[in-house]
Order: sequence, then structure tokens, then C-alpha cells
Amino acid sequence: MSDEFIPFRKLTEAERSLIMALIRKSNNVYLPRNWETSLLVKSMNDGGMGSMQLFFSETSTERTFGAEASSIEFEDADGIKVIASLYLDKLQTPMEIDVWKTNFSPIIRMPKEH
Repeated sequence: MSDEFIPFRKLTEAERSLIMALIRKSNNVYLPRNWETSLLVKSMNDGGMGSMQLFFSETSTERTFGAEASSIEFEDADGIKVIASLYLDKLQTPMEIDVWKTNFSPIIRMPKEH
């Protein structure tokens, strides 16, 4: 499936918890006003590991990568290590969360607390 046909959606509670934890660990992150209500995500074609692009009502879909802001490690339900990283665009706005399960299998469950 091409990424262009994956629909935008609201965050799950577990994804919201992950994003909040990554933002708390970050410096110099620009968050638009009312970002929590305007945030939409688009799942990435990553084999089910949980990566997602982040879009706010005032951001363009044409953005340029800036830098990695933070990362968190946790264990999936099967005990396999997972690394989640927050990436920013050039304007310091959250752009993407890359989730990598170290054995490349689909994630079973996002933890609710970080």
C-alpha cells in the first residue's frame, strides 16, 4: 500500500502518551496553539511497528527534516526492545515519530505510560 492512500486519523491514548513523553524529553520544540486538538497522524508503511507522520492544522504537508529531538526505549508485550524517536522539521515542529522494534516485527502494544 502506498503511503499516499493511508488516511489521517486522531491519536490513540497510548500514542498520545508516547508523544507527550518524547516532547517532555525534548528541547526547543515548537508546538502550535491547541496542538493536542489539531494534531492528526498518518501511519507509516513500516511493517506495523507504529511509526507515524504528525500534522497540525497550521503545518504544510511539504516539510523538511530538521533534527532528532528525543528518543525513548521500552519493551513490547513480547519482551522485545522498541525505540521510539521524535523528529522535528526545520521549524522545530514535531514531524514524525519513528518506532523501531529491534527484531523488525509488528508492535503488539504501545505502552500507556513512559
